[in-house]
Amino acid sequence: VQLQASGGGVMQSGGSLRLSCAISGFKLEYYAIGWFRRAPGKEREGVSCISSIGKSFYTDSVKGRFTISKDNAKNTVYLQMDSLKPEDTGVYYCARLFSSTNWYSAESYDFWGQGTQVTVSS
Repeated sequence: VQLQASGGGVMQSGGSLRLSCAISGFKLEYYAIGWFRRAPGKEREGVSCISSIGKSFYTDSVKGRFTISKDNAKNTVYLQMDSLKPEDTGVYYCARLFSSTNWYSAESYDFWGQGTQVTVSS
């Protein structure tokens, strides 16, 4: 099982980035995938999650700005990030959900990607 996050970079406030999470070793259509981020000096935070049937969830701070989606044929999950803010800066990780109790808890995930850095300058 592997998850490969990519698409991070440096962007000015108000800009956009699209992250990708390429998955191998299991079929995306049967699992939910979440995105987390770890900002400097802070704990890892659940950002968004998409269920196996495509239902999406977001933490309050990104609602209306981020959009999660997936392509089952490509076994890839995307996180479109618009209207970026400096507080969105961090390392972004994708992970596979194994327990549906709390999508925003890192303990609900069993496999993690390596992370991609997002830096938003003011």
